[in-house]
Amino acid sequence: MTQLIDQPGVVRKGEELDIAKVDAFIKAHLPGLTGTPEVRQFPAGASNLTYLLHYPDRDLILRRPPFGHKAKSAHDMLREAAIVSALKPVYPYVPTVVATCGDPAIMAADFYIMERIVGIIPRQDLPDGLNLSVENTRQLCLNVIDRLIELHQVDYRAAGLDRLGKGEGYVRRQIEGWSDRYRRAKTADVGDFEAVMVWLRDRMPAGDVATCLIHNDFRFDNVVLDPANPFEVIGVLDWEMATLGDPLMDLGNTLAYWVQADDDDWFQRVRRQPTHLPGMLTRQEVIDYYGSKTGYRVDHFDFYALYGLFRLAVIVQQIYYRYFHGQTQNPAFAHFGHISRYLEQRCQRLIAASRR
Repeated sequence: MTQLIDQPGVVRKGEELDIAKVDAFIKAHLPGLTGTPEVRQFPAGASNLTYLLHYPDRDLILRRPPFGHKAKSAHDMLREAAIVSALKPVYPYVPTVVATCGDPAIMAADFYIMERIVGIIPRQDLPDGLNLSVENTRQLCLNVIDRLIELHQVDYRAAGLDRLGKGEGYVRRQIEGWSDRYRRAKTADVGDFEAVMVWLRDRMPAGDVATCLIHNDFRFDNVVLDPANPFEVIGVLDWEMATLGDPLMDLGNTLAYWVQADDDDWFQRVRRQPTHLPGMLTRQEVIDYYGSKTGYRVDHFDFYALYGLFRLAVIVQQIYYRYFHGQTQNPAFAHFGHISRYLEQRCQRLIAASRR
């Protein structure tokens, strides 16, 4: 199974590190470390950037924000590192943080260093050689969802994370906040999402379902599977947006990425995880399973599903804004304006079909 382990590629143009400075910083915190690291970059990187630093006897991971303009409160690497460190004793699927840095003399952005969780990351497709039956695919799907449910049941107070968010009022803050972010990130070649924002504002629940620790970007390509047992989730990555909030909002975020087998061709083309495979649960089956395991009422989920799609559209548009204004050169972002327009159409279809 070692051939299935997720591997990085070459560092993208314009996203290189000053490795001499980074190497010196790391060795000041890990004095037994020797050699010069080989630097590679993981392919996700549509937001924060993730690099492998391969030393002769040790692999480390560096996380830093994207280059170019960033939203004021976004991409806080020191906050992410603090969350991961606090979670480790109560949610063992997070990496071990070994150093954090806010010194602009080393890098013109905050960053942190963590241990690598070596395993399989199910990205757009399962890696070649991981051939699962329909029954095994279903079990993998349930195991991944169970990790989200387990996170929502963490005692965040015992973990010292009770000040991570603002608590009650999360739903309202998200609708208002993401609406404002979209308006500030809008470019001339995309839709305005005004009808979507009005629908969400007018139909938001009176209060939060609960307050718990939420991931805010829980997807298949943010989990790590055990190479010896690919049904077992041994890691959950990318904690930048974790906070205290409403668990159904978190599930709505997850389902925004959930492209199932009967979705239209356009949605299939932007799929980033293997949720289309025979055996994977549909979005409705995920909702029903989550409700049965947690006890939360999920019979009127349209609001949360639309919120997840709209929030995804804002994230896409924020990235496209940087590309549109020449603040990043990553060619993968060139088509994000098309995705933004598609997501608005998808939101409008969901509104038309809504029972609320």
